Amino acid sequence: MPAGDRARDHAVFVISVAAELAGVHPQTLRIYERKGLVDPARTGGGSRRYSEVDLDRLRRIQDLTNEGLNLAGVKRVLELEAELAEAQAQLVEAHEEASQAAERLRRRYRRDLVPLSQAVEVFGRPRFPAS
Repeated sequence: MPAGDRARDHAVFVISVAAELAGVHPQTLRIYERKGLVDPARTGGGSRRYSEVDLDRLRRIQDLTNEGLNLAGVKRVLELEAELAEAQAQLVEAHEEASQAAERLRRRYRRDLVPLSQAVEVFGRPRFPAS
């Protein structure tokens, strides 16, 4: 994982700061957690800590609720978006594997090809008939 991604996953924001950055009340974040929409990290003492990734998710939840979805609908949309992202990643991986397999096959057939001049000599026939 690139260093930038690790930094975005690092949970540093307390609930009040996360709520302010996401534009919601801290109690809303607790509701989202109870509904399974977010899963903030916890300190040893049990305090919630939110990362940049969590804040992005909170903003997405806000966008969806502002469009009229209830929390059950939001949860389903987030699940489907995660499934789509996974399917897209698998598709990219499958495409790369297919490209590599095709290249290996191309190289193998290229090695197996024998130039015509060599092929004629292999069968013991002269290149040009004697006159």
